[in-house]
Amino acid sequence: DGGHAYLFTAKITNKNTITDGKLFAGYSGKDTWTAVRNENAKLPDAYSLSALKPGYKKLDFTFPDLDGNKVSINNDRFKNKVVIVQILGSWCPNCMDETAYMIDYYKKYNTKGVEVIGLAYERTKDFARSVKAVQSLKNRFAIPYPLLVTGYTPAKAETAASLPMLTSVVGFPTTIIIDKKGEVRKIHTGFSGPATGEHYTEFIAEFEKLTDDLLAEAP
Repeated sequence: DGGHAYLFTAKITNKNTITDGKLFAGYSGKDTWTAVRNENAKLPDAYSLSALKPGYKKLDFTFPDLDGNKVSINNDRFKNKVVIVQILGSWCPNCMDETAYMIDYYKKYNTKGVEVIGLAYERTKDFARSVKAVQSLKNRFAIPYPLLVTGYTPAKAETAASLPMLTSVVGFPTTIIIDKKGEVRKIHTGFSGPATGEHYTEFIAEFEKLTDDLLAEAP
């Protein structure tokens, strides 16, 4: 996937069973696995994995941008607008796919009243090192929207501490959709990139319809 070295081996015993599975990860990671066909198996709803805790309707955060300037979700720039908060990391391959799309999305919708904020969770708490990594990401994709360095790592306990109003952040990227009133309307975990074919096109259509619906609402 551009960021990890994985090798899976196994024996396909028949159309219903896979045995003797081995997983090799990096230099030393090794595990075993098997699989049995389950016609009822399906992935969980990507909108169900993270939510606001009871009693909360809004996000509240302030983090520095790449120049060290503090940026808050409560700044005037984001008031009375639809806001997309992209939880990402420069180390995350799937975040690259989402970022490529989010740039096109931003260019399409920014003049209509949409803002995007990227919250970066890096593998170090050293601000200068994190800025270097995120700046490289910004330069690579020519990202036009603000990227903030949270100062927290991707560990679940860290992401939970950085955004305590959320039940959890279980995966990267996580995308938070906020309406003109500043209230969180949906939280989507993961991203189905272009390689997923119809899943990608269906998500884009759904995401942009939601955006259009939120833009049509009164602030």
